[in-house]
Amino acid sequence: MRRGWMVAACVAWLVAAVGCGGGDGGAWQGYVEGEYVYVAPPLGGELVELSVARGEMVERGAPLFALEREFERAGLEEARGNVRQAENRLADLRKGRRPSEVAAIKAQLSKARASVQLAETEFRRREKLFAAQTISAEELDRARTEYDTARQQVRQMEAELATSRLGGRTDEIKAAEAEVAAAASRLEQAQWNFDQKARVAPRAGLVFDTVREPGEWVPAGGPVVVLLPPENRIVRFYVPEAAVAAVRPGMAVTVRMDGAAAPVACRVTYVADEAEYTPPVIYSAETRAKLVFLVEARPERAADAGALKPGQPVEVRPAAGAGTGADGGAAPAAGGANG
Repeated sequence: MRRGWMVAACVAWLVAAVGCGGGDGGAWQGYVEGEYVYVAPPLGGELVELSVARGEMVERGAPLFALEREFERAGLEEARGNVRQAENRLADLRKGRRPSEVAAIKAQLSKARASVQLAETEFRRREKLFAAQTISAEELDRARTEYDTARQQVRQMEAELATSRLGGRTDEIKAAEAEVAAAASRLEQAQWNFDQKARVAPRAGLVFDTVREPGEWVPAGGPVVVLLPPENRIVRFYVPEAAVAAVRPGMAVTVRMDGAAAPVACRVTYVADEAEYTPPVIYSAETRAKLVFLVEARPERAADAGALKPGQPVEVRPAAGAGTGADGGAAPAAGGANG
């Protein structure tokens, strides 16, 4: 709001100046304007910390403000725990069973082999007894079955031992890897939500204004700090229709303000294609003199930008060597029209 009345006052002053012939005839009247950077959080919350004050200069990356983020902090810790859990499960599948479990299987295998030896000895004895017609065929069949069962038990234990030394199945490992990736994505999202509640300066510049105070609720997208980077200070001035053909982007100009010891060197960055303050009559040689075109220029050096205050009236002249026309405007350069 403070900027609005300053700009309006400057424009009114410019209209009067242009209507009176534009000052001394060799200067173009204008004012300084700022392109402000409104720093706002993408998520809403209560403002708990404001790290800067109005009028302070900050560097890029300097902390500006922070919102309450206990909910986001809890979500971040939960996401970190889920990642650790998924990674541990994947590692467990890849390395197979624990050494104590493998040792238990080896002991069972040794026991099964001993049972095979005993069953084989008993079966061979039963064969001899059956050949001597001392036992029945049923007893021999029972001994043979026990021997075969013991051998199958050994094969089973050997297979279990080999399996225990392997990791999980390929499909299980792939599923566990997908769980780890999903948990990592959720962690990244939780980290983003947490980080958005504290904002830093995206660019170096002046803290032009602080919109809110600690304790206030900040809606999502609501600005808290307004920055004015040095390169965002713009000189806007108005060139008469008779001289605008000589003004083009890249042209050097000098800007002088009241009380300044030396002018500020600037370069034209924009020339309007349409005239302003057009009188509501058919153009004639007399009315064309009332047409003016908006031109913008920026300081050549960032160190000089601090001398330009938004809302400040200025006088702009072509830099030495740029040349001027007979009417006090800049002389046309070869081969071009206005930008």
